[in-house]
Amino acid sequence: MSATRLPGTPRLLRALNDRAALELLLERGPLTRARLGELTGLSKVTASQLVERLEERGLVTRVGEQAGGRGPNAQLYAVRPGSAHVVGVDVGPERVVAACADITGAVLGRVEQSTRDTDDPVGVVHNAVVQAASSAGAELATVRRVVLGTPGLVDPGTGDITFAFNLPRWHRGLLAALREDLQIPVLFENDVNLAAVAEAQSGAAQGVGDFALIWVGAGLGLAIMLNGRLHHGSTGAAGEIGYLPVPGVPIPRDVSRRAKPAFQQLAAADAVCAVGREHGFDATTAAGTVRAAIEAGTAGGPFLDELARRLALGVAGTCVVLDPPLVVLAGEVGQAGGAALAERVQHEVAAITLVKPRVVTTGLTEEPVLHGALRIALDAVRDEVFGSTVG
Repeated sequence: MSATRLPGTPRLLRALNDRAALELLLERGPLTRARLGELTGLSKVTASQLVERLEERGLVTRVGEQAGGRGPNAQLYAVRPGSAHVVGVDVGPERVVAACADITGAVLGRVEQSTRDTDDPVGVVHNAVVQAASSAGAELATVRRVVLGTPGLVDPGTGDITFAFNLPRWHRGLLAALREDLQIPVLFENDVNLAAVAEAQSGAAQGVGDFALIWVGAGLGLAIMLNGRLHHGSTGAAGEIGYLPVPGVPIPRDVSRRAKPAFQQLAAADAVCAVGREHGFDATTAAGTVRAAIEAGTAGGPFLDELARRLALGVAGTCVVLDPPLVVLAGEVGQAGGAALAERVQHEVAAITLVKPRVVTTGLTEEPVLHGALRIALDAVRDEVFGSTVG
């Protein structure tokens, strides 16, 4: 029986080769045609045809020459930065920060706006996106994706916000309104989840497929990464660790009445400041309290021990279910605590459970939510742009 030829196979192979070449140019570029051929395993002729095809489609451009031996210098090629742009947005109760990056991931523009004097979330996001693109020198038509990080729940089915404690005007229906207004694909994602994406990309969780990130700040949040993918849960509530029932504080029976959840009462920023005052550290912020205790040396030990015991309840509750090899402490408290706090939490978790995850402080110091938003946007746009070169 003769073999059946799969329809479209040459086209599929071209698409795969194009994608591989574009990824190599992003990772290692600029490269010559010959070097691209070597790295992809393609012949010189096929590699030249590939480069010509990508150049014609505006995805690759010549950026210089590589001096060689005999004969003319070889042309160097790179991904054309302006072939597409993305915008990441970090939405908080008092401000919105937006950044615009080109398809190579280079951040070209950033804007910041207050949200305190407006009740129009669509207008706020519209202005932030337009101004971020403008500050990057990008035409709005080249922006292929907008990803917004927000506190609260995002419905995995619809992609819409279902609950945002600190953003009462952000509600169901906002996603459709933003898409209609901007005429650009828009995606919502929980802010702590985006911080975990950034941590996996360039922080303390690089190369780790399974880990948990616990955000300790004004609120408490948890992101769960399993096999390199975010776990959202059936309603998007996976990671709402502030609601974890823990001993030592009252457990509210009706969370819809905005009573402060149990674990949040025990370990969020207000509690950190209160415990700090009890130990003689009266800073104006939770991060300042933690830093003051660390700077105090042995005198700060009792406060850090108490904070670690509190945080360990949430970390242990997470780890006895998921058993991840790594836990990252992030947010203002996690970052301020550094190794002194992380090591104490690691020791306490090992003391009260059967699991012994490594606990480390975040490897990111600036705007992890924003960088996570840009990363998700870039991944989606590269899939679209790089996956349609032979369409």
